[in-house]
Amino acid sequence: MESSWGKVLLYLTLITNLTLQGVRGWTGEIHGRVVCDVCADSSVGPEDHILEGAEVAVLCITKTGEVLNYQAFTDSKGIYRVAETMPASDRWDACLARPISSFHEHCTRLGDSNSGVKFSYNHPSGYSHTVRPFVYRPTNVPTYCI
Repeated sequence: MESSWGKVLLYLTLITNLTLQGVRGWTGEIHGRVVCDVCADSSVGPEDHILEGAEVAVLCITKTGEVLNYQAFTDSKGIYRVAETMPASDRWDACLARPISSFHEHCTRLGDSNSGVKFSYNHPSGYSHTVRPFVYRPTNVPTYCI
């Protein structure tokens, strides 16, 4: 009886190993920051601050032509992340990241030059793509910036 259980376990182990070897996984990540350009000078400096809770949309097209939409919100450090694990044959080919909204009461106007970033995603599994910061501007520029 023990030898038949041993054979069953051996067969299950072999089948599992063959199945797992046939599927190659791929993992990719896209991340970036969203900041409030306090002085509206189109640069990120010490007077600027991060925007927690800002919404970013990421649209990716896979190598097989499938379109994937992601929604991300910035954390307490102003960083958003989108990560996906999929078969290597379906991995991302190209992506577009764009800011959607800022929930900060004084910094809600999107900077003109940062409406979206298109890029090819040609990184191997386990690597990430960093998107340049998206910049929002305050409704009123502080007097210390002038």
